[in-house]
Amino acid sequence: MDEKVEIRQVLSDTLNKIMEKDNRIAVLDADLAKANGTLSLREKYPDRAFDIGISEQNMASVAAGMAAYGMIPFIGTFTPFASRRICDQIAVSICYAKRNVKIIGTDPGIAAELNGGTHMSFEDIGVLRSIPNIVIYEAVDALQLKKALPKIIHYDGPVYIRMFRKAAPNVFDENYEFDLFKADVIKEGTDVSIFATGIMVKEAIKAEKILRQENINAEVINIHTIKPIDREAVIKSAKKTGAVVTCENHNIIGGLKSAVAEVLVEDHPVPIKAVGINDHFGEVGFIPYLQEKYGMQKEHIVKAAKEVLSKNQIV
Repeated sequence: MDEKVEIRQVLSDTLNKIMEKDNRIAVLDADLAKANGTLSLREKYPDRAFDIGISEQNMASVAAGMAAYGMIPFIGTFTPFASRRICDQIAVSICYAKRNVKIIGTDPGIAAELNGGTHMSFEDIGVLRSIPNIVIYEAVDALQLKKALPKIIHYDGPVYIRMFRKAAPNVFDENYEFDLFKADVIKEGTDVSIFATGIMVKEAIKAEKILRQENINAEVINIHTIKPIDREAVIKSAKKTGAVVTCENHNIIGGLKSAVAEVLVEDHPVPIKAVGINDHFGEVGFIPYLQEKYGMQKEHIVKAAKEVLSKNQIV
């Protein structure tokens, strides 16, 4: 897939094709259809695509009601408003009631860029991961999202889709086979396991190449579904390498690092280092600046890998 294609365009195109065949699918926006790429759906499906306005709690409640009558609604807004703002509606109206609602949170983490700290959610996975009955999926690139959406629709239950809106470098090709509940081993290795998600997968791939030049054989695994995490993949890799690095565009508290650590502490404890937001709020800035500020570049992954290997040798 062309790397210039924005992920939000793939979201719109894929939903359009699915909506043509399945009249249960509905799309609800909170005044962000243009920003999230779904405005054209409102024109084509006026009876199944709506603007609820800047009223996210109401949007979640409307979707829960639609799901109670057999619809499969997608609700979309920026990540902080798709998680912390509507947490109670997600917990009670959607998850407790086991409603088949798909929640799209766009511009996760530092991807919010110039919208700044109020729109820069570093805690959404942590907030939602503690709620029962929800699946949390983070898209890696446009092609994966295209293959993921039909599987997400087929899954009967609430799903949170954490989605970068704009164009992103390709990680997968057309031969890629997506499994919602299985992690992807991108590169096998024996010395250190690098578990990454979202935009950090590409940084992990870059870091692996640097480590390889220094005779460190890293295993790179994409964890696209943080809940339920692929425990088998985590344990298998950790048993092979004995050292783990996690990489996420999220607070290292409550997200991928916490999910991986919870698995390892129960089944196979090994040294672990986290690359991500170290318990900070966000700020205004472009992605490269924010990656450097928060220590989320390939060099930081390389450093973490060396540190965890050193710790492993001491242990």
